[in-house]
Amino acid sequence: MEKLVSLCKRKGFIFQSSGIYGGINGCWDFGPLGVELKKNVKDDWWYNFVQLRDDIVGLDASIIMHPDVWVASGHVEEFHDIVVDCKACKHRFRQDHLEGDTCPDCGGELTEPKAFNSMLRTRLGVSDDSAVETFLRPETCQSIFVDFKDVYSSSRVSVPFGIAQVGKSFRNEVNPRNFIFRSREFEQMEIEFFCRESEEEEWFDRWQADIWAWYLGVGLTESKLRWYEHPKESLAHYSKRTVDVEYEFPFGWGELQGLANRGTFDLTAHSKKSGKDLSFFDQPNNERFVPTVLEPSAGADRATLAILCDAYHEEEVKGEKRVVMRFHPKIAPIKAAVLPLVKKGGLAELAQDLEKKLRRKFNTYYDHGGAIGRRYRRMDEVGTPYCICVDFDTKEDGTVTVRDRDSMEQERIPMDEVAAFLEKRVGFDQQRD
Repeated sequence: MEKLVSLCKRKGFIFQSSGIYGGINGCWDFGPLGVELKKNVKDDWWYNFVQLRDDIVGLDASIIMHPDVWVASGHVEEFHDIVVDCKACKHRFRQDHLEGDTCPDCGGELTEPKAFNSMLRTRLGVSDDSAVETFLRPETCQSIFVDFKDVYSSSRVSVPFGIAQVGKSFRNEVNPRNFIFRSREFEQMEIEFFCRESEEEEWFDRWQADIWAWYLGVGLTESKLRWYEHPKESLAHYSKRTVDVEYEFPFGWGELQGLANRGTFDLTAHSKKSGKDLSFFDQPNNERFVPTVLEPSAGADRATLAILCDAYHEEEVKGEKRVVMRFHPKIAPIKAAVLPLVKKGGLAELAQDLEKKLRRKFNTYYDHGGAIGRRYRRMDEVGTPYCICVDFDTKEDGTVTVRDRDSMEQERIPMDEVAAFLEKRVGFDQQRD
């Protein structure tokens, strides 16, 4: 894990937020490569779960909502962690993260457990005396429930259907840890799927299969994935059933995504609190009912971390260590690098021209600094699937060398066929077949 964190900072994937001021715990900035990687994760999720389906529509709702939303949802009353403080070093811990009854940092005596609401508070208003206290949302789903009627009436969808949203959430975590796995600001990729209660088990099974297939589709190793069924006694107050997809990180098994049967809790609670009817009217059957809600809720940051962990490989090549990030080509932040063999002889200009043409379709990179072997290694380290070398033969016969990241094998192809070569392997449509 330390090697991965170091590589992420050194190569521009992820930095600690406010680093020049000593950083802020639990907050992270995604650098030039990290933002591309996470964007590819979110785009692929949206493509598979929204664009390819005719029963899912999208939403992008406000982060700040009316404070009564969080009263109705149960967050004000129920959204608590049980914490203890060390009497000696004053460090605070979540009780469920402790293995013993003494401070894990100094061995000191702990205080009695107490409840801590982990929502981040904010105030809205132009002056302190008139400002209204509310919260930064701790999850993206509540806006979907609040907007349920507006969405289905405007988009003319019918139960069963889902509403998808990708966006930021905030939690004042007691112990942010394990890099970006548990942080205070994070992104969720979430769907609320509305169906009849009589069909909930069938849809639950279908969602489990679709979720599993997506994680395999972004390149995660199947043997490092598993399902965890929450026992009934530990379910959240809204849940009838919850299962998690877990990934085996270097620090142990951790949740990637939850799939919960929330029943009719949320729509009923918001109807009662707001006084607005959030039931669904099935016109063909002349029937009004409150749908059951199934919630596939994934973490964009955690999925990105799992992809980084899974991609990291070290191997020995000709007596030297090679670090290579084996990203699935559709997820890789850079799809191809164009490299002139040397900077002289007009090769640099030829390579730059090719890279600019490829850039219109793919996220590409140009580099002429250092020996060609060293540049290959740099591209391996950031997970670039293909390197295209422009050499003196290119000027004679119009061909280039394409090097594969994983096998390191090379082949000559005509320069005017490079775009089609990449399209077949990392293109928008073909990459998702």
